[in-house]
Amino acid sequence: MAGNKFGHIFTLTTFGESHGPALGGVIDGCPAGITIDEDAIQADLDRRKPGQSKIVTQRKEPDQVEIYSGVFEGMTTGTPIGFVIHNSNQKSKDYDHIKNAYRPSHADYVYDKKYGFRDYRGGGRSSARETAARVVAGSIAKQFMSGVQFHAFVSAVGDLKLENPHLINDFSSIESNPVRCPDPKMAKEMEEYIKQIRKDGDTVGGLVTCVIKNVPIGLGEPVFDKLHAELGKAMLSINAVKGFEYGSGFAGASWRGSQHNDLFNTDGTTKTNYSGGIQGGISNGMDIYFNVAFKPVATIMQDQNTIDKSGKEITMEGKGRHDPCVVPRAVPIVEAMASLVLADYFLMARTNSIIGDHNDI
Repeated sequence: MAGNKFGHIFTLTTFGESHGPALGGVIDGCPAGITIDEDAIQADLDRRKPGQSKIVTQRKEPDQVEIYSGVFEGMTTGTPIGFVIHNSNQKSKDYDHIKNAYRPSHADYVYDKKYGFRDYRGGGRSSARETAARVVAGSIAKQFMSGVQFHAFVSAVGDLKLENPHLINDFSSIESNPVRCPDPKMAKEMEEYIKQIRKDGDTVGGLVTCVIKNVPIGLGEPVFDKLHAELGKAMLSINAVKGFEYGSGFAGASWRGSQHNDLFNTDGTTKTNYSGGIQGGISNGMDIYFNVAFKPVATIMQDQNTIDKSGKEITMEGKGRHDPCVVPRAVPIVEAMASLVLADYFLMARTNSIIGDHNDI
């Protein structure tokens, strides 16, 4: 299986399955001398882990990270950082009923056809549990980008949406509710809606908005490796993601240039930010903001028609422990992938020119 590595200079390779002994990763290219706060890494993992509230899957996993290499006396050594997160609460028998059946809108069918074999226990490698390793790496990436702030939050659940979420500047309420919405009133509505969805044996999708502040000018490459293109790839690699838009996004397609252009202030900032902090594939110093669309979780607690390995039509019963809405737990994953992209470009920026001082990047 190819495609388990992300990044160019600061890279992450992940391994493990949902119901295997452990998940983990190897980070390469992390500079030496970075002070590592393991409590901060664990705090990010705790935001992603299952069983944290009544509106997420009730699988109980401590998700305790163990760093095996690349860190000595609290600092990175410049060598590969290897880490694992042990699985402890697998219930593989919950998946016996799909051993020879294909769940609608899951990766079961394509995995079987591609590899001739699949790990049906919780989806194996295709499970979103793989993203725990990304959160660890993303948390480490954040720790050497001094001053850059990543604020992801839930901006929509089903038809419940915040207006102009990219204009929100108060992020203090995000972690005060299980939905991770910065508007307490809307958060309560979303929470009650998700609870009802769960009672119905169904699922619902939503949006995660991310605002990145204090990004220096000059991150990104102007042709194939544009900053927004890499952010899009990063977000679209997350399980259940169906869409990515940055800046004005699809709404901007209906505007005129006279409405859309970001006019300059004398200091190089812009009066508006429809560009979403990126112009020509390169960060311009304004806030980067984007939306990530997540589909409804494919496993529902209802009977569904499907086919088995022989092509026979069967009825499959919904079983197992699953999120009725994935977006609250996706918030730290979005932040992690965004930080991996920016960390990579921070290091690339140091190779752009030998003229002048680029220590501000």
